[in-house]
Amino acid sequence: MAFLDLFVVALMPVLKTLIITAIGLVLAFERVDILGASSRHHLNNLVFYVFTPALVASSLGETITASSIVKLWFMPVNILLTFAIGSALGWILVKITRAPRELHGLVISCCAAGNLGNLLLIIIPAVCEERNSPFGDPTTCSTNGKAYASLSMAIGAVYIWTYIYNIIRAYGTPRMNSSTDIMGSGFLDSCREALLSSHSLKYDQDEEAQIVFEEEEKPSELKRLRQNVKMWADKINLKMMFAPSTIATIVGIVIGVVSFLRKLIIVDNAPLHVIDSSADMLGDAAIPAMTLIVGANLLRGLKKSAIGGWVVIGVQVVRFVLLPLCGIGVITLARHFGWVGSDSLYHFVLLLQYALPSAMGIGTITQLFEVGESECSVIMLWNYSVASLALTLWTTYFMWILS
Repeated sequence: MAFLDLFVVALMPVLKTLIITAIGLVLAFERVDILGASSRHHLNNLVFYVFTPALVASSLGETITASSIVKLWFMPVNILLTFAIGSALGWILVKITRAPRELHGLVISCCAAGNLGNLLLIIIPAVCEERNSPFGDPTTCSTNGKAYASLSMAIGAVYIWTYIYNIIRAYGTPRMNSSTDIMGSGFLDSCREALLSSHSLKYDQDEEAQIVFEEEEKPSELKRLRQNVKMWADKINLKMMFAPSTIATIVGIVIGVVSFLRKLIIVDNAPLHVIDSSADMLGDAAIPAMTLIVGANLLRGLKKSAIGGWVVIGVQVVRFVLLPLCGIGVITLARHFGWVGSDSLYHFVLLLQYALPSAMGIGTITQLFEVGESECSVIMLWNYSVASLALTLWTTYFMWILS
């Protein structure tokens, strides 16, 4: 297929996204104030707790089966690789640009975490519906594409609310910057006390008394170590990790894999098919609502300029040049070893995961810890502005090499 034809196919979903994003931006202006802070909060709750879980559960339930789930094993690995490679490149970026330490977590996170939900849910079905799409029947393509995008969003949410959540907190919270908080605030102090006490006993007491002391102290030190490890484990926000979209993913996969539940809920003549239809109807509202929120959140980036230009440029280079190039290498290798099957649409989704702009959830986390909020808005504004061109070009190229 001609490169120009593929470019038109890739451009259409991006233009749709830009139009809806622009509407969200306009609705957030003070003169309009339809999507003000309070309205965004309530709409975001609807998307987070209702629309997105409904979309994920219905999409996965309709498409995932016991046989197809085996084929998708590489997607969690692929997303993990995007986070790992992006984190490494982000760490190099903060060293080169000498960004303030409190912003290291933000910069690394913006390089590591892509928008694995909203944009894929818009781009994939839109590409499938285009007349010159290289992925075959539009209905089958759209159905499978929504399932791939939904699974991508759910896996991405788990990584964001475990890894990204904790890395922003680690750099943004002052007491987390010291080594004493890695294993608990009293861990090194307890070790130091133990060493000093044993050192003094070596010269002040005989060998028998020292042995008795060590036998008495070992259990208490072991108990203290267990307490500190438990404190460190408690820092991981398991509640955020099991977000509604993640729970919906589990529900959707269970319904799709268990044949009894599939016949009860999913198939056309199923007794409880109305549940699937209702979830599907609610899920249709997720994509436009999420995109409106993205546009409204970008308004703050127009008002702030509190971050160095080289940092902003560096994030764009990482996300739209270096990561996609790394992704081509990873997926080429995976295809060579037969790890990803033969579905070109699946390969396309895996490649696209490396070329997306930064996840909007990063902004939510910066608000939670009150660190780098204005800087995050600036990065996001430029990130999504550049994405309009970069994502179109990469989408075109990925379709070209797969067709």
